[in-house]
Amino acid sequence: MTNTNYHQKNTISKNVKITIWIIMSLFFLFYQEYKPYSSQIHMINSLGMYIFALYQFIINQTLGIVHEGGHGICYILPCPKFFTALNGTLFQWLFPLGISIYYKKKGNIMAYTFALFIFAISLDYTAWYMSTAHQGAFVPASKSFLGVDGYHDFYMIFTTLHILEYDGIISAITKFFSVIIMFFSLFRMFLEAFGSDSKKKLDTHFNSSK
Repeated sequence: MTNTNYHQKNTISKNVKITIWIIMSLFFLFYQEYKPYSSQIHMINSLGMYIFALYQFIINQTLGIVHEGGHGICYILPCPKFFTALNGTLFQWLFPLGISIYYKKKGNIMAYTFALFIFAISLDYTAWYMSTAHQGAFVPASKSFLGVDGYHDFYMIFTTLHILEYDGIISAITKFFSVIIMFFSLFRMFLEAFGSDSKKKLDTHFNSSK
């Protein structure tokens, strides 16, 4: 491979990283205004909003299926009721977090931080879900991942732990961590997209001086 081709390959890779960072940054800004669980109705009147809504729908359904899959395991296995309620959220967290850890070990920073960002969205969903625990033991179809009536996991969890009255505080703490992780993911993506060349130059200089 010639130096020109090698440089072109690196440039394309860098451009892809920058594109991913821009897309995820825009998604973050859209997400703050157009949360899936928001009661406010927004019209999809632009291509950007359509793309965001489509991407958001995919995330919703993926997390919803994984969440219900966690419950499903406990429908098959003899799990205690408390763990059955908890397992949906555990699966919803562990799915993107596991992917993130996998790619971090592989050294793929963009994939690692992308999955970490999705984990943060999952946390944000959980924070909202926690905040509604005091509303009762059932979740109406309009507020359900899968669009059907069901039991409220965190009503069961918080009631069992005798902390239902603190659902707002617990939700706020979870929300705080979700936003911090989103910021960290975007910042790490930024460093990978815009700082990789400088890091390579420093590494090359360091290695050549040995």
